[in-house]
Amino acid sequence: MAKRMTCIVLLFCAATISAPAQLTTFASFDKTDGRDPGFPGTPFVQGTNGILYGTTVGGGANDEGTVFEIGPAGKIILLYSFCSQPGCSDGAVANAGLVQATNGNFYGTTADGGTNNMGTVFEITPQGKLTTLYRFCSQSGCSDGADPSAGLVQASDGNFYGTTYAGGANGDGTVFKITKAGALTTLASFSGANGTGPDFGSLIQSSDGNFYGTTFVGGANASGCGDNRGCGTIFRMTPHGELTSLYSFCAQPNCTDGVELFGGLVQGTNGNFYGTTAVGGTNGYGTVFEITPAGKLRTLHSFDSTDGAYPEAALTQGTDGNFYGTTSGGGANGDRGTVFEITSAGTLTTLYNFCSQSNCSDGTGPFEGLMQATNGEFYGTTFAGGLSSNCIGGCGTAFSLSTGLGPFIETRLSSGKTGSPVTILGNNLTGATAVSFNRTPAAFTVLSETEIETTVPTGATTGFVTVATPSRTLTSNKPFQVIP
Repeated sequence: MAKRMTCIVLLFCAATISAPAQLTTFASFDKTDGRDPGFPGTPFVQGTNGILYGTTVGGGANDEGTVFEIGPAGKIILLYSFCSQPGCSDGAVANAGLVQATNGNFYGTTADGGTNNMGTVFEITPQGKLTTLYRFCSQSGCSDGADPSAGLVQASDGNFYGTTYAGGANGDGTVFKITKAGALTTLASFSGANGTGPDFGSLIQSSDGNFYGTTFVGGANASGCGDNRGCGTIFRMTPHGELTSLYSFCAQPNCTDGVELFGGLVQGTNGNFYGTTAVGGTNGYGTVFEITPAGKLRTLHSFDSTDGAYPEAALTQGTDGNFYGTTSGGGANGDRGTVFEITSAGTLTTLYNFCSQSNCSDGTGPFEGLMQATNGEFYGTTFAGGLSSNCIGGCGTAFSLSTGLGPFIETRLSSGKTGSPVTILGNNLTGATAVSFNRTPAAFTVLSETEIETTVPTGATTGFVTVATPSRTLTSNKPFQVIP
């Protein structure tokens, strides 16, 4: 399975950078451990133990998707095969990735399966014990939602928030809240004009406490988009479920502002949001955009196929302030996809063209976005390609991308009140001598070389978290929001 040993997360060996960006394919799926990873939902998640975790839409023991971890030396370890229970009551087809909660377990969704074959929410331990928390369409007319294709976000209140592609009061999808115990509350239902079909893009909780997301279609500009259901929207929802449409796409002539949003948003350190449209733009191959919390949109880049085409995943902001993403097509090697970097001013650089190796052993079709691990490198998957012959065109790959960025720390959660517990992820944390929240010292306990346990100290204010180690001081990749 492992094509080549790489410095993935837990190993932390020294990387040799021979170019500004160096891509390494470190694993190939072979169908038994999963196939077709990388739908444009949540990408890899880094566990508190330093290992990468993810999902696949197919493969495994029942060819209905898996949960896996990437162990040392790039070995893919199967944790769970969906549809292992009668009638697939445990779920099937994990379109989206995972989120690790503060209790150490992982949470996610399946688009199919469950008692009503309309999808599930599940919890899984790092050892692979799965518990189905909720099965959708359990209420009359699927008023609780159906087909959750996006991942979950754990909010500052400790609960999880997500979306369903269909169902709800109008059949156009929902936004929901669910507790760790599985109690689900439908907070909002889409109605077409304010969006239809929130797809693979997970919600994010903004620094203002509200939730922001995208819908695949719907909105105010129906003409000229698919079956006239609209061209996609960006929305805001309060924690109490008040839904506001911020922008309807195809508001500009010839849809130069873009059409159809598969992926979600990322909030930049400047407070604005960034995302992609799968098609539309000046050349019809998709766009990268910036939008303010007030709903003012600016198109940063229109793809032209040579630099990539059809960006379907959310962006991630690197520790250098630039944004990194993937296109599922286009590029230099016959529509196989790319990895790109773009500045907030709109300057785009293609970092890698997939299928640059014989028989596309490096992968093809990166539908999924990137995750920057605390060692500074980016990680992602491709939908196809790789070394296995068990799938036509390959079963997909996992890759790392080195751009020369250094290590950092990540906080979970990224916001909280004074006294609330916070987990800090990082590398080589053994021997840490100090933890500070925006220069306010905090008491802490080092649990392992990759994990520190702390609490928000009295007097802390919103800002970056730092950890002093014997060799360096590490800074969080984004400011920690102190809630009054």
